[in-house]
Amino acid sequence: MGQQKKSEERFERRVKRTRAKLHGTAERPRLSVYRSSQHIYAQVIDDDAGKTIATASTLSKDVKGAAAEAKKTDAAKIVGKTIAQLCKNKGIQKVVFDRGGYQYHGRISALADAAREAGLEF
Repeated sequence: MGQQKKSEERFERRVKRTRAKLHGTAERPRLSVYRSSQHIYAQVIDDDAGKTIATASTLSKDVKGAAAEAKKTDAAKIVGKTIAQLCKNKGIQKVVFDRGGYQYHGRISALADAAREAGLEF
C-alpha cells in the first residue's frame, strides 16, 4: 500500500507541475485529457470564464459505436478527431494541450496527433 500512495503522490505532483504552466483563455482554450484504464476523455476549457466549451470521450454518443470495436489507441484517435471537429464548429483554431500527469505517449499522443491532423493547432 505504501508504494501505491507514493505513485499517486508523484502523479499529483506531475499534474500540478503541468497545470501551473498552462492556462486556457477564450482565444486559446485548454484541451485537457483524462485517461482511465478503458476510456479516454477530452474537454476544451476556458479557464478565464471557468467554462467547458466542448467535450468528447469514448462514451460519447457520436464516438461510442466506432470506438467499441477499436483498440484503445484507435479509439483515442477517434476522440481526437471528434474534439477537433467540435472546436472547429465553435470557431476555435488554437488550443493549449494539457496532458495532465500522463506521459506524452501511447493514447495521449494518438489523441493529440489526430486532433492536429483534423485542424487544431497547439
